[in-house]
Amino acid sequence: MFFVRKDGYSLEMTEIETKSDELHHIVILGGGFGGLYAAKMLSGGKVKVTIIDKRNFHLFQPLLYQVAAGWLSPGDIASPLRVVLTDDKDTYVLKAEVTDILPQEKKVIFRDGEITYDTLIVATGSHHHYFGHDDWANIAPGLKTVEDALEMRRKILLSFEAAERETDPEKQQEWMTFLIIGAGPTGVELAGTIGELTRTTLKSDFRNINTENAKIILVEGLNHVLPTYPPELSEKAEKSLKKLGVNVRLNTMVTNIEPNKATISKNGDSEVIQSRTILWTAGVKASALGKALATHTGAKLDKSERVIVNSDLSVPGYSNIFVIGDLAHLSYQGSGPLPGVAPVAMQEGKYVAKLILNRIKGKDTDPFKYKEKGNLAVIGTNSAVADLGSLKFSGFIAWLTWAFVHIRYLIEFDSKVVVLFKWAWSYFTRKRGVRLITGEDPFPLIDTKKNEK
Repeated sequence: MFFVRKDGYSLEMTEIETKSDELHHIVILGGGFGGLYAAKMLSGGKVKVTIIDKRNFHLFQPLLYQVAAGWLSPGDIASPLRVVLTDDKDTYVLKAEVTDILPQEKKVIFRDGEITYDTLIVATGSHHHYFGHDDWANIAPGLKTVEDALEMRRKILLSFEAAERETDPEKQQEWMTFLIIGAGPTGVELAGTIGELTRTTLKSDFRNINTENAKIILVEGLNHVLPTYPPELSEKAEKSLKKLGVNVRLNTMVTNIEPNKATISKNGDSEVIQSRTILWTAGVKASALGKALATHTGAKLDKSERVIVNSDLSVPGYSNIFVIGDLAHLSYQGSGPLPGVAPVAMQEGKYVAKLILNRIKGKDTDPFKYKEKGNLAVIGTNSAVADLGSLKFSGFIAWLTWAFVHIRYLIEFDSKVVVLFKWAWSYFTRKRGVRLITGEDPFPLIDTKKNEK
């Protein structure tokens, strides 16, 4: 294996080259659920594995909204890749940003070098999608990275600080209006946790404002929240949100976003919502490496720029290149593509790893088959919905199920203990300790000149 820098120097990866040159080399792009589960499954398989990510950690994205709301710290849901994979001496971790893939040469190109492979697994996920309005990104941040979560937390907490100082009632209400665009699982969970934040956690923290007067508006273009869930669970989720003070707007589209306001439309009628905190959870778009694969292999992309793969998750015409997770479009039993959720990525990662090991041994592998394990979404303390196939339920039992499942799938044991303790502490005290505002304010929180008058 060669890792060559663009400045002409070769980085001496002596340990890799001399110790396991004879082993089949598998390069995995992305340390998310798909990539990490593939790497763990390949451990001990007498193959050489290199996992590459521009971050040095695996992020448990399903709990990212809790970092945004101050329930958890980033370190509680992030695990260093080197630590997770430390026991397998034939697995290597590189921190690098991949810019291109050259299938004919079996090369992956970095910003500062390149690496060769025998088999490639691409699991680089997705990012925010603003449906042609990329200029909205600076006003309405999404939630895919640790930085996104910290910026959201900062915006949310700053809003209350500004409202506390504001003397103009209209501007004060602007600061205490939270507009969340998109009522999928992330949007619902975020709206619910902000509702709890305003009605319990922050209730006694301020003197000039009543946080219970905050307006939380959740906008969804379809006719119910949690569109992929059964209608009866969507209805229960909506009722739970309303109990937390969330104003749910269904069949409503966002037509424009500007600093401090957004325009929404329903049945042709437009409304301007004045809000200093606009949060985006409405859509995602596949990683740019999908386009790179399409360019070099002729693979087709869907409208979200996901790579349309074969039934074994390989790229058509390239049996040594696999695409998994949010970047893959695999139709499942004629019901459309599999959703971009963690369970799908985990199962795909394990499957591709097994296929590669079987192939090396000369064994055949059946096409990928997804085992549906259900969907869970939490609305607030003691409130969640669970769709486990034939079993559908909500309320406290669903909330306990959600908590158990998420604790189980956290990667490190330390994280499981810390998160469980923090949840228990928050449950009994209704307090959240991670309410820190970091970074400089980009603009004055209030109009000081007006207030001086």
